[in-house]
Amino acid sequence: MSILDQVVVVLNRVQDPVNIAGTIRVMKNMGVRDLRLVQPVAYDPWRIEGVAHGTRDIVERIRHHETLPEALADCVHVAAFGAKRRAHRWPMTTPRELAPVMLDRAAEGRVALLFGQEDHGLPNEAIDLAHVMVTIPTTEHASLNVAQAVLVALYELHLSAGDATRTIARHKHHAALPKHEEWERALGDIDRSLAAIAFYRTRNPEHIMRSVRSLLNRAGPDSRELTLVRAMAIEVLRTIDRVRRGLE
Repeated sequence: MSILDQVVVVLNRVQDPVNIAGTIRVMKNMGVRDLRLVQPVAYDPWRIEGVAHGTRDIVERIRHHETLPEALADCVHVAAFGAKRRAHRWPMTTPRELAPVMLDRAAEGRVALLFGQEDHGLPNEAIDLAHVMVTIPTTEHASLNVAQAVLVALYELHLSAGDATRTIARHKHHAALPKHEEWERALGDIDRSLAAIAFYRTRNPEHIMRSVRSLLNRAGPDSRELTLVRAMAIEVLRTIDRVRRGLE
């Protein structure tokens, strides 16, 4: 069980089914499963799944409520999201500051993230039911799509919970880091190839090779990549040898 199982998203009187679908997709991405809709626009669950693929488990868990107090009744902490400052001195925070607080409260019971209508946001009477007001830092153009706002909020919760479950598979050509002896063999062949093409001439070989070593260290090649670099140096030596034998 994840601490994020204690988080519920509440959409108050959402007006566009697309925002319901977008919110569900975000919830699936970020590991939150419970969506509560208060007097939502009519929508077709099948169409919602068509937009938010692979989210049937969340769609089937959606709960509908006639009133906002009913939707929040079992929650121990409620965070209301909005872009406008209110006349009252309401506790204000950002999604990043909110995340650890919400997770701390989630240890005691369900916590809710509350979002309002697309055109007018949350009315004052809805904000009155919350414990804190959350604004998402933006430019002067502060209007966000509902699903975008949900994404920002859940992303911060997801990171704060340390609940990122997706791992990126290694590249199919992944190789281990080279051992010290591999480094020295490669650097030795590079040194010999540079000497063979008379690269040093008036340059100090020791300084040049120290720079080459530093460059390769910063690049951090794996064993396969370092072998490729060594192979290029070896091919330089072989080509010079073939040319010399052809001239004899």
